[in-house]
Amino acid sequence: MATFLYRLGRFSFRKRHVVALFWVALLALAGAGAAGAPAAGNSSFSIPGTEAQKAFDLLDERFPGASADGATARVVFKAPDGQKMTDPDNKAAVQDTVDELSGGTEVAQVTDPYQGGGVSQDGTTAYASVTYKVPGMELEESSREALKAAAEDARDSGLTVEIGGDALQAIPETGSAEIIGIGIAAVVLVITLGSLLAAGLPLLTAIVGVGIGVATITALASTLDLGSTTSILASMIGLAVGIDYALFVVSRYRAELAEGREREEAAGRAVGTAGSAVVFAGLTVVIALVGLSVVNIPMLTKMGIAAAGTVAVAVLIALTLIPAVLGYAGRRVRPAGEKSKLLGGGRAKDKGTDKADRPNMGTRWASFVVRRPLAVLLLGIVGLGAAAVPAGSLELGLPDDGSQPTSTTQRRAYDLLSDGFGPGFNGPLVVVVDAQGSDDPQAVFQQAGDEIKALDNVVNVAPAAPNKAGDTATIAVIPDAKPSSVATEDLVHDIRAVGADIKDGTGAEVLVTGATAMNIDVSQKLNDALVPYLVLVVGLAFLLLIVVFRSILVPLKAALGFLLSVLAALGAVVAVYQWGWLSGLMGVEETGPIMSMMPIFMVGVVFGLAMDYEVFLVTRIREAHVHGEKPSQAVVTGFRYSARVVTAAAVIMIAVFSGFIGSSDSMVKMIGFGLAIAVLFDAFVVRMAIVPAVLALLGAKAWWLPKWLDRALPNVDVEGESLAAHDSAAGKDDEDKELVRA
Repeated sequence: MATFLYRLGRFSFRKRHVVALFWVALLALAGAGAAGAPAAGNSSFSIPGTEAQKAFDLLDERFPGASADGATARVVFKAPDGQKMTDPDNKAAVQDTVDELSGGTEVAQVTDPYQGGGVSQDGTTAYASVTYKVPGMELEESSREALKAAAEDARDSGLTVEIGGDALQAIPETGSAEIIGIGIAAVVLVITLGSLLAAGLPLLTAIVGVGIGVATITALASTLDLGSTTSILASMIGLAVGIDYALFVVSRYRAELAEGREREEAAGRAVGTAGSAVVFAGLTVVIALVGLSVVNIPMLTKMGIAAAGTVAVAVLIALTLIPAVLGYAGRRVRPAGEKSKLLGGGRAKDKGTDKADRPNMGTRWASFVVRRPLAVLLLGIVGLGAAAVPAGSLELGLPDDGSQPTSTTQRRAYDLLSDGFGPGFNGPLVVVVDAQGSDDPQAVFQQAGDEIKALDNVVNVAPAAPNKAGDTATIAVIPDAKPSSVATEDLVHDIRAVGADIKDGTGAEVLVTGATAMNIDVSQKLNDALVPYLVLVVGLAFLLLIVVFRSILVPLKAALGFLLSVLAALGAVVAVYQWGWLSGLMGVEETGPIMSMMPIFMVGVVFGLAMDYEVFLVTRIREAHVHGEKPSQAVVTGFRYSARVVTAAAVIMIAVFSGFIGSSDSMVKMIGFGLAIAVLFDAFVVRMAIVPAVLALLGAKAWWLPKWLDRALPNVDVEGESLAAHDSAAGKDDEDKELVRA
């Protein structure tokens, strides 16, 4: 592989006009496709195989036009102190609001609080339910504005009015976070590469790659039912790996220049060595993202595949466009160790002060670890183990309006309903009774209601509401506890147990659905999929790393180190967002269960990035070992050339992810913190401390591989050993030519 990539790098450098034109044309084509594509809504959300989804599908079939999956809003009214919502003036204001909301083109139904039992027992609070024909993420902005305007009109009458529900759910905005991340990345790249031009190349090519990926997703969004979150994930991951991969190739190019190679030869060698690592690092990320299909949530599968496509584009750009733009840059990209004049390069140096002869920070750190490997290893493991302890108390769930900041209308509506009607009122359960095969459907409906009413943690059970055919009914159940509580989850399981008994006795099927039940089912599905996903991703990557490193122990160490860093990161997330540690510093206003998607999402994204650092760092170590250095010296050499670059890449990723911690959205905030802390642990504790310590302790045994397996595995030559042979052959040819001339 190294020889092929070497030739590809030289070709791209030499034929830079053709390569650059190809990528510019591809970007223009993708942009034109995105501009001409029909505006797509958000991806339809379905969870195949869950009871809640089965009930939703049944409601669509038996209650046509009821918009079972449509957006909902609760407009909550609170009377001024000393007044009641039943006072004539307040009642008239609410009626005007109901009439105003009923005129919306996307509105399916508005429930009058005075006719539907929407007034609290003390008379101070009331609510009107609004049901829409389309899901929350597909609502037109005009419908949201009409909802806000109706609430504002009611406030003018002196009432306190807040809006809850998913109708105000907005598409997350990430532009400012990305800009902050790119800005920090630019600073780190300038410091790392010592040149504004060299620093600009990874940013430029990464943006080109993300542009192609996101534009392609936009162009295909309507056809493939891709939502806006798909492009957000693709841009986040694409930007991350795009900068990383370009940084590694440019750094290797400058190192080759420092060894005295011509620029075309240096470009070829950079792609042949660092490019080989890019290919396999990219493959691990692709495996992790495509592996999300194991969860069997269509939206998550599409997000993973789309992001994987963007990563593949980033790999191809690093192998072709980077050497092409290096050809355009010419001598303005300087050898490693030299800075541009703008950054202080070219100044006269005093004798005896040449820093080139001094060991860099990576060399000094690796030398320290090699001298005291056991102490460093134990300290790293104990530290991460301590950070992982809170993960044992992990509680999974999906956030609701109760986890929103208190400054939002959704949170204030949630609190008003809890105060007026009880905490469980914010998470009603919808029980669907399918009595189509029963002899007496009405009796089944009554039996189901009575048995559910007898359960613990039930505040109210509404009378069954049958459909026109009379064979299916819905029963609204109000729990006693808040939606995200363990008590409510237990109630859902208790109702399903009652349903199983009813089915055995009558043949009727009882299903539990609604937003709360759906959240519980999603959490369970993600939890069940975590272990198979982990086995698949880590297993495939383990096999891939055996091929790359031609070792058993090195890939095993990489996988175990990753698991340790992820557990430590999950522990930190639990400590902050579930236990409330440092909650003020992190802007956490409400603690609660950890988002159910967090563990599997963290495993997928962080695993890919962690293996990036592993491949780039350890391939440089193995390269030194293959070329004859002793194991301990190879560790020091690998860190001498790679530590600075890997550190820069990790700092860039931490900065990008940390930008999301300031978001007002609790889910985005949690994801940003989780990914940032995971990269911090993995890059600086696992890869920079535990990895060299383990390699130093193992010595030559680290590279042990059974002979039969060595013969069976393909030789991918990531270290560029074939390029050393190529050098020897080229040198011999030069000697022969000199002899002929003589």
